Amino acid sequence: MNVVMERLTREYGALRDPARAASMSAYMRDLFPFLGIPSTTRREASRRVLAGVAKPTEADLTEVATACWALPEREYQYFACDWLGRHAAVLTPAFVPTARFLIVTRPWWDTVDALAAHVVGVLVARHPALVSTMDDWAASEELWLIRTAILHQLRYKSQTDTDRLFRYCVTHAGHGDFFIRKAIGWALREYAKIDPEAVRRFVKAQTTLSGLSVREALKNL
Repeated sequence: MNVVMERLTREYGALRDPARAASMSAYMRDLFPFLGIPSTTRREASRRVLAGVAKPTEADLTEVATACWALPEREYQYFACDWLGRHAAVLTPAFVPTARFLIVTRPWWDTVDALAAHVVGVLVARHPALVSTMDDWAASEELWLIRTAILHQLRYKSQTDTDRLFRYCVTHAGHGDFFIRKAIGWALREYAKIDPEAVRRFVKAQTTLSGLSVREALKNL
């Protein structure tokens, strides 16, 4: 994994674009510094970084993700999210503490949403006992853990646990934060692609859902 990190910092560092980095940082409210690499160029560089690298183990993924989170520029966290998502099937419940660390450390929607849908969601689907962890996260006071719990079923389609989805939405219907209200609407909108009538009935029956959540939920109906 040292080779991966050496290649990564070399490849990404060579693509640094200060002017683009400033605009990318501004778009993210100046919360994080950027190298200034467009997403297509970044993914091409990532392929060079990983060329010839063996399929990673859970320990490899943990090591690289943690190392990427220690670097200041946001593109390194994007690399970690992409690699974790590609190999999420090798992860076990032992990865949950690392997932939690990545979610609550330097958090914003860009990394949290990728981790929720493509890493945590895969983990829970493959290890159903982890639904209790989602219940714990949904009941926490940590904004980004709540958002992850609401969004973790985003790709489940017909396998969605609707009782749990609706329960999380009701629990946080009156939440004051934009990112939770948005997550509720997004999760409902995705499930509406599978069962639009169930979502219509749910939304109609709720009196505490925010206008934002309702608009997002019904956007495509």
